[in-house]
Amino acid sequence: MTAKIGNSTDLTFEFDYLNVEQPFDRGLVAIGDRPADIPITRFLGDPDDVYEVEEIGIGYRLEHRFNENITLRNAFRFQQSDSFDQKTQPGELDEETGNFSRRFDSNNDTERRYALQTDLISKFATGSIEHTLLFGFDLSRTETEGTNRGLPFAPDINIFNPIYEEVSRDLDDYTELGRDDFNRTDILGIFLQDQIAFTDNFKMLIGGRFDIVDQESEDRLEDTTSSQYDEAFTPRIGLVYQPIEEISLYASFSKSFAPNFATAEDGSFLDPERGTQYEIGIKADITERISATLAAYHITKTNIATTNPDNPDFSLPVGEITSQGIELDIAGEILPGWRIIASYSHNNSEITDTSDAESFPVGNKTENVAPNTASLWTTYEIQEGSLQGLGFGLGLFYADEKTGDFENTYKLPSFIRTDAAIFYRQNNWRAAVNFRNLFDVKYYESVNFGRGAIQPGAPFTVVGSFAIEF
Repeated sequence: MTAKIGNSTDLTFEFDYLNVEQPFDRGLVAIGDRPADIPITRFLGDPDDVYEVEEIGIGYRLEHRFNENITLRNAFRFQQSDSFDQKTQPGELDEETGNFSRRFDSNNDTERRYALQTDLISKFATGSIEHTLLFGFDLSRTETEGTNRGLPFAPDINIFNPIYEEVSRDLDDYTELGRDDFNRTDILGIFLQDQIAFTDNFKMLIGGRFDIVDQESEDRLEDTTSSQYDEAFTPRIGLVYQPIEEISLYASFSKSFAPNFATAEDGSFLDPERGTQYEIGIKADITERISATLAAYHITKTNIATTNPDNPDFSLPVGEITSQGIELDIAGEILPGWRIIASYSHNNSEITDTSDAESFPVGNKTENVAPNTASLWTTYEIQEGSLQGLGFGLGLFYADEKTGDFENTYKLPSFIRTDAAIFYRQNNWRAAVNFRNLFDVKYYESVNFGRGAIQPGAPFTVVGSFAIEF
C-alpha cells in the first residue's frame, strides 16, 4: 500500500505472510561415478518426513524528493521465520547390496531479522562533468535459535527394493541432542558511490563500502559462548565507453565481503566470505529491438560455506574457489509479437586453496557447477484480430555434466529439457499454462551435499496461473 504525503513524499507499507507444509526429500544416491540406476521417483526417506515453515514480514519504504536533484530514501523491514522438520538424513551406501544407512532427526528453529537502510542521492555537476552521488548506511540484526535432536535407532533401507519400516514421529523419542543454540549477527554498512559522466559516451562508477560485523554464538548444550568481530572495506570501480551509440564497452573491478551465518560443529561462526571480481564486456544493439551482451569474468571467493556431509545441520568452509568464464546473452523482438531470449555460458570453477586437503583437494572442480550451459526461450503473441493477446512459448535448456561433490567422486549427466507455455492476456489480467519438462526427460538438477542427497529434476509438470493488476 502506497500513500502520498504531499507532492514530494511517498510512503509504502509492505506486509507478507507465508505458510508452507510439504514433504521433505533428501533425494537419491550415487553408485560408482554416476547416480544410482533406480527410478527417479524413488523415495529413500520416510513417507511421513515433513518440512513446515511460517513466515511473516512487515516494513515500510519512504522516499522524499527535496528537489529534482536531491532524494532521500529510508526503509525498514522486520521478518520472522519459524520452521520445523522431521526428516531422514543419508548415511553410508553398500553399493553391492544396495543397503543404505540412515539417520532420523528433527529441527525446530526461529529466525528474526531487523533491517534499516537510508540512502541520500544527489545529482550535480562540476563544470561539464555530471555526478550522481549516493551516500548511505544500512544496519541489520539477525537472530537465530533452535534445536536439533535425533532418533537413536534408524532402520536401513534397500535402494533397489525399499521397504518402509515404521519410524516414530513422537519427539519424546528423539533423545540424541545435536544442537541447542542461539546466534546473533549485527552488521553496520556505510557506503559512498559516485556515477560520473565525463561525456555522453564515457562514464565511470567509483565507490566503496565499509562493513562492521559483530557475531555471537551461544551453545546451550555445552554452556559456552563464542564471538567474532570483523571489519572490511570493499571498493568497486566500473567504466563504460561507447565508441558509437550502438556499442558499449565496459570493465569493472570489485571486492565483496559477507558474514557467514553458517556455523561449524563446535557452534562457532565460519569466517566471513570474501571475494574479488574482474569483468570486461561489450553490449551491442544489433537492431533497434535486439541487443546482445558478451562478458568475460574472473572471480575468486574464500571461506565459502558448504554443508558438512557428516553432519548436515552444520557447515564447513571450502577454502578458496576460483571461477572464470564467458557469458553471451541475446534478447529482443525479431518481428512484432515474436520475442527471443538466448544465452550461453562457460564456467571453469575449481578449488585453488583448501581448508581441508582431504575434503577439498586443490585442483578439483567445484560441485554443482556445469562447465557449459545454454538456453533458448521464444514466445509469439498474436497482435490483432479476435485472438489478439493469445500467445505461445517454447524453450530449451541444456546443462553439461557436472561434478557431484568436492572430492570429484561422481558426476551428474548432461541433459536437455524442453519447456512450453500457452498464455492469454487482455487489459489488466493474464492467464497462463506452463508445461515444464515437456518430454518427461530423466535428469538430475543438483546435489545438496555428498553422495547421498542428489536432487532429481521434476518430471513433466503442468502449472496454471492467473494474475490481475490493479
